[in-house]
Amino acid sequence: MTHLTTHVLDATAGTPATGVTVALARLDGTAVAAGTTDADGRLALGPDRLDDGDYALTFAIGAYFRGRGVASFHPVATIAFTVDGEAHLHVPLLLSPFAYSTYRGS
Repeated sequence: MTHLTTHVLDATAGTPATGVTVALARLDGTAVAAGTTDADGRLALGPDRLDDGDYALTFAIGAYFRGRGVASFHPVATIAFTVDGEAHLHVPLLLSPFAYSTYRGS
C-alpha cells in the first residue's frame, strides 16, 4: 500500500502552481480522491495508503492558467501510473501553457 504526493511547478512563472485542482482515480474510472495544491504547489492525495493497481492523476491545468489570465493548450494533464508495493510515491508535474512533463519523484 502506498502514500501518494504531488508537487506542481509553473515553469513560466518560476513558482509553485498554487490552487491547481487534482483528481485521483483508478484507471477503471473509480474516483479515489480530489484536492487542490497549496501555496507551495504540493498536495497529499488519497487515503493514507493506496492499494496496488493502476491509477491516474488528472490536473486541471487549463483552469489554472485561465485564472492567471494566460492562454494555454491543454485543459488537463492526466498522468497514469502503477502502484506496486511502494511505501511512498511522489508524482511531480512541471507545466507551462503549451507543455508539461513529469517523472517518478522521490
